[in-house]
Formats: sequence, C-alpha cells, structure tokens
Amino acid sequence: MTDLLDTAERLTREELEALQLTRLRETLRRAYDRVPFYRDAFDKAGVRPEDLASLADLARFPFTTKADLRDHYPFGMFAVPESEIRRLHASSGTTGLPTVVGYTERDLDTWADVVARSIRAAGGRPGHKVHVAYGYGLFTGGLGAHYGAERLGCTVIPASGGMTERQVRLIQDFKPEIIMVTPSYMLTLLDEMERQGVDPRSTSLRTGIFGAEPWTEEMRREIEERLGIDAVDIYGLSEVMGPGVAQECVETKDGLTVWEDHFLPEVVDPLTGEVLPEGEFGELVFTSLTKEAMPVVRYRTRDLTRLLPGTARPAFRRMEKVTGRSDDMIILRGVNLYPAQIEEILLRTPGVAPHFQLRLTREGRLDALTVRAEARRDATPAEREAAAGAIVRAVKENIGVSVGIEIVDPETLERSVGKIKRIKDLRGTA
Repeated sequence: MTDLLDTAERLTREELEALQLTRLRETLRRAYDRVPFYRDAFDKAGVRPEDLASLADLARFPFTTKADLRDHYPFGMFAVPESEIRRLHASSGTTGLPTVVGYTERDLDTWADVVARSIRAAGGRPGHKVHVAYGYGLFTGGLGAHYGAERLGCTVIPASGGMTERQVRLIQDFKPEIIMVTPSYMLTLLDEMERQGVDPRSTSLRTGIFGAEPWTEEMRREIEERLGIDAVDIYGLSEVMGPGVAQECVETKDGLTVWEDHFLPEVVDPLTGEVLPEGEFGELVFTSLTKEAMPVVRYRTRDLTRLLPGTARPAFRRMEKVTGRSDDMIILRGVNLYPAQIEEILLRTPGVAPHFQLRLTREGRLDALTVRAEARRDATPAEREAAAGAIVRAVKENIGVSVGIEIVDPETLERSVGKIKRIKDLRGTA
C-alpha cells in the first residue's frame, strides 16, 4: 500500500505541522486582506494574521458560521474577483438563503486531488469503474466524486440520483467495482435489487464510498452483509470544499483520516466554543489551508465527533465517524437524543428494516416522539409486535425516555435520493 501514497501522505507529524503553520498564516492573511467580513471579524476580536505564532494560536481567532455565509449571499465571502471563479456550488437553501461557494481553477484541481486520494484510500485503483449516484448540480457530491474519480484514472458512470430501477440495471450491465452514494439511498438500491430478484452479493460491486449524511456502524454491517462489499465513509461539506475533506481507509475502517495538509480540524465545546483536547467529543470546526476563492476560518460544521491519532496514515489525525449534528439533537422531556441512537436500536432489532422516521408532536404541554419504522418483507404479525415492544424497551433503557412506536408496511416511508431527513416536526401544525 505504501507505494500508492502521495508525497503529503508520507510526511511525518512534525513535517505536516510545519506545512500547516505556513499555509495557515497564508490563509489568515488572504482572508484578512481580501474578505471584508474577516477583516471586521478579526478586528473586533483584537487579532491580526501576524498574531499566529503557533497552530494553537488559531483558537484566538473568531468562528465562521453558516449564518455568516448566508448574510453575505451570494459572493460576499469570495477572496478573488468573480472573473477568476470557475465554478459555483450552493446548498439547497431550504431553511433560508443558500450558502454559495466558489472555486478557482486551482481550487478545482485541489478538490479533484483530495477526492482521488480518498477513493484510493478506500481501495479504488486506476481502471476501476465508479458508479456515482450522488446528486449532480449545485450539490457538491456528484461533481466532486466525478472529477476525483477521473483524476485517479477511473471510469465514471454519472448515474446521479433517482430512477432507482434504472440504477440497478446500470450496475448489472456496466459492472462497476465502486459505488459512491448516500448510505440511505444505498439501502433503497438494495431493496430494489431484492424486489427485482437480483442477489445484491452477485453484483460486481466491491467497494461502497458513502457520505453526505451521518450513518452508524450498524448500518455499515447491514450494507456489507447484504451487498458483500467494503463500506467506507467519506466526509466533506460544501462550505469547506465538498466531499474529500476526510476519508476512511479500507485497511483499518477505524474513522476518517482528515487530509490535514488542506483542512485543519478542531473540536470545540458546542456551547462554550472552547477547544477540546484530542479524544474529547464535541463539534467539528475546520479552517481551509489551500483554498483561493473562498477561504474559511474556523467554520463551525455542527457535526459531532472527536479527533484521534492517525493509524493508516500516521501523520494525519482521524475523526470518529459522525453520527449526529448539534442541530439534529432532539430534547425530549429533558433528555437529549439523536436520530443515530434510534437507528442503532432499529438495526439490532429483528423484523424491522433500516428505514425510519421520527415524528415530534405535542400532547398537552409535553412533547412526544413516535418512531415510525418499516417492517421487513418477511416479518410476521407476531414478529412486528415483538419488534415494537423491543424498540420501546431499548429506547427507554439506552436513552432514558419513553417513545411511541408504529411499525408500518414495507416501502411505506418516503425514500430519499439525497441527504435523508429523519425528523418530522409536527408540533406547530396542530
């Protein structure tokens, strides 16, 4: 494997940190000199780029939030003239103005490089066929995966999302070794294969690179067992670059290696913003180190994880698999819970499929949560009833709160071809 690593992946930790310090100083200077928002934010915080003497000094600089990006919609965060922008991407904007990101030609090269590195770390090799079922368009997933796979020397099948029956046919006919898709849509594809009478384990697929939404170890086992592949995690977000910020290495499957030569991670207390020591659980924060068009300084991702020492790439720290977001947390009668905790319980429960929805309602003055979970196709009425009881007990024992449960028929719940939304808040509709 070592002969496949690029120059940066061979650095020692000391060499990597020296490179990070140089690039971080350049990023802070670029942001301060070229982005009015950062000049104002640094001045208000009483810091200037030259105050950074060590990597630890980054904690003195202010955070950037999604609200800051929306407040400067569309191009107020750019550090280059619009004439130097070669591509624009944007979030969906379903909860307000979209967040817009721009890329220079060099940024696009960097992005292709880190995604190519990620696919290689997942087990991909030049000549492999890659079925890309992430959505194309303003969402960064499809095009990010596409150009990274081509950079590695793979053949790309740009399937995008949707048309599930056709996706199964393409997988059978084109025989890709790799699929890149959200884990929830992979489950939909597996269901469709089985509906068509196709044994998922008989396909050509050997590696699945899954991202764009939190997923658990239980879901990994479900996918690997049903499909007979290595299922690995990829991480990214458009505000920082897109997919390819971090990648799980197939030889270890022990969390995502952060490509720290381009993205500097921190984990902070979600409430106080205090930087936490390595190994402590909190909110992930990123500073870009090589972005030209739109450098970001201490961007609060809202993703919850912790940083760990490197393994497969010893110089690069790992981040634990993200299984929740601070803004996805449900506070139910004083108890904090995340959708991933429910998912873990469902995947351990016989008779139910890994498709579920959480419905929040108001009963009098109290909030109530109902778990709607699909039964597996072969589940008997008695098995459904047993599963319902087991789920209610497991939630009470493991999370400490009482919930309602509704076991629905197979293929009842809405499927997602992109990022799945697990929570349906009905408290304001009654």
